[in-house]
Amino acid sequence: MTVPTPIPSRTQFVLDAIKHRILTGRLTPGQALVETELAAQFGVSKTPVREALKTLAGTGLVVMSQYKGVTVRMVDADMAREVYDVRLLLEPEALRRAVRRGSPLDAAREALTRADAATDTAERSLANREFHRALYLPCGNPLLGRMLDEVRDQAALVSAVAWAADPSWEREAAEHREILRFALDGDADGAAGALHAHIASFVRRAFPEPHPEEGHS
Repeated sequence: MTVPTPIPSRTQFVLDAIKHRILTGRLTPGQALVETELAAQFGVSKTPVREALKTLAGTGLVVMSQYKGVTVRMVDADMAREVYDVRLLLEPEALRRAVRRGSPLDAAREALTRADAATDTAERSLANREFHRALYLPCGNPLLGRMLDEVRDQAALVSAVAWAADPSWEREAAEHREILRFALDGDADGAAGALHAHIASFVRRAFPEPHPEEGHS
């Protein structure tokens, strides 16, 4: 006799599947997410779909509107800069503290290996997220780690949109290796500086600031 899958597992399954589709671009920013359609696709009732969408709204991947229903969050330059501004303020300092504490960085090394072996954008995105998380999580301040966790999904959505326009992950992989090299050498300031440059250059490349017209101050 088979035991029915408990609802939380179904919700997690739906959550992971929708997130994977968003990060691979199969579900595009602004696209409507209809509960009945998703329930039919995944072979579940509407309840786990509704719960999964609520969770995704909480992490900023989807938007719930009284009039439009649920849609994949739109990514524009303002949204991208907001998310990356938070990362610039917090992430390099978290890494600096992790290195100064002598925290082991095996998980970061493993995530880099997984990113190099990735076969699709979502897999690479997830491995890159794990790499960054492995750098900031051992900073010694759990609240700082949770604050950075809060923007992880939104940063991944920005990356997915940027990569669709300009696949730049090889350059980012080289930057990741440099950051890890500084960290493994115990150079906290070098690692933090390399990470700051990495985050800043990505958002500059993907969402360049408009140049004022010549002749205007």
